[in-house]
Amino acid sequence: MANSPIEPAYFDSWDGIRLAWRELGEGRPAVLLHGFISDATTNWIRYGHAAALAAKGFRVIMPDLRGHGDSARPHAASAYPPDALARDGHALVAHLGLGAYDLVGYSLGARTAARMLATGARPRRVVFSGMGLEGLTATDRRAGHFRHLLTNLGTHERGSPAWTAEQFLKTTGGDPVALLGIIDTFVSTPVATLRTFAWPTGVVCGADDRDNGSAPDLAATLPDARYIEVPGGHMSAVVKPELGQAIADFLAA
Repeated sequence: MANSPIEPAYFDSWDGIRLAWRELGEGRPAVLLHGFISDATTNWIRYGHAAALAAKGFRVIMPDLRGHGDSARPHAASAYPPDALARDGHALVAHLGLGAYDLVGYSLGARTAARMLATGARPRRVVFSGMGLEGLTATDRRAGHFRHLLTNLGTHERGSPAWTAEQFLKTTGGDPVALLGIIDTFVSTPVATLRTFAWPTGVVCGADDRDNGSAPDLAATLPDARYIEVPGGHMSAVVKPELGQAIADFLAA
C-alpha cells in the first residue's frame, strides 16, 4: 500500500469488516471513492486532487475500499457479496453522521457511487470519473478483464494493458485474492435506473480513456449531467492536476 502523509482512522462496517478512511480540509463533506487496485492515497492524495478540493472549502473524506489499502483484506468469499462496497459507503456516511455531502468516484469508485445512488444515497452533487456508460451498465466486461489479470500474474505480455495493470498492482501492494473477491461484488446498473439519477452530475474523464466505455454517452444518459474532459487515459489522467481541479470546480459551482 502507498505511504501516506495522512494517518487513517478506522470503523467497523455493516458486517464487522474494519475499514480505513482519511480526511483533509474543512467545510462541506465530499466523499471520494478510489479505483480498483488503488487506494485513497494513490488516487486522491499523492497527485494533489484532495488538496484541490480542500482549497475550495471541502472536507475531503477518502475511504480505502474493502480489500484495498489500509482496510481489511479478507479472503473469505462471504466478505464479498454483491453491492458490498455500496453498503460500505452507506455505512461510512452513517458512521460520520453526514447530512449534505457530495459523492465522487473514480473507476471502481464511480461504479460504487452509482450503486450507492441506486440503493438510497442522497448526495448534493455527484462526480463519475474514469467511467463510461458501459462500465456501469455491463460490468461483466471489466470483471472478465480483471479476472484474467489476477489469475495470470507473471505471464502478461510486456506493454499490454494487463501487464501495465500488474505493475500498478505491485506499486500499491495489492492482495490478488482479496481483489478477486472484490470482482464478485460488481453489480450492473440498468439504463432505466441511471435515468432516475437526477442529481447534478459531472462526468469527468480523460480524453483518451475508453476503458469503461463512453463517458459522453454516460453524460447524455443522465438527466442532469455535464461531460468534462481532462487530459490523459484511464491510468494517466489520475496523475495530472487537471483531474482534481475539474472535480473541485464542478463541486464548488
